[in-house]
Amino acid sequence: MIETAEVFLREEVIRDAENMGDNNGLGFVIIHPGDLGVTIAAHWWAQGSVLCQRIYRRQYDDAGPLDTISRPAVGCVWELEIIAAKHRIGRDTMMKLQHDKSAYLRTLAT
Repeated sequence: MIETAEVFLREEVIRDAENMGDNNGLGFVIIHPGDLGVTIAAHWWAQGSVLCQRIYRRQYDDAGPLDTISRPAVGCVWELEIIAAKHRIGRDTMMKLQHDKSAYLRTLAT
């Protein structure tokens, strides 16, 4: 799963975030091994306060990923809790006159 996440981030997410041109270089990744398959949800901040997301989902018995366009899931209830916590951290550290990337990163590490 970690190798799949690294490839997904390197080959798709980083490129997309850089192509947007207005990301602030901060984000987070959720790797969620579920009962039926794995979800890798990459999130990054753009325009100061917009949370962007790319999702890779694959059922364990399938060779390739699910089509996330025709199945536009945001996340399961457990992933939404993580997203909400990361939102609060971003708001508390980055939504100020003085953005504090160090505080954002320190908070994520705990």
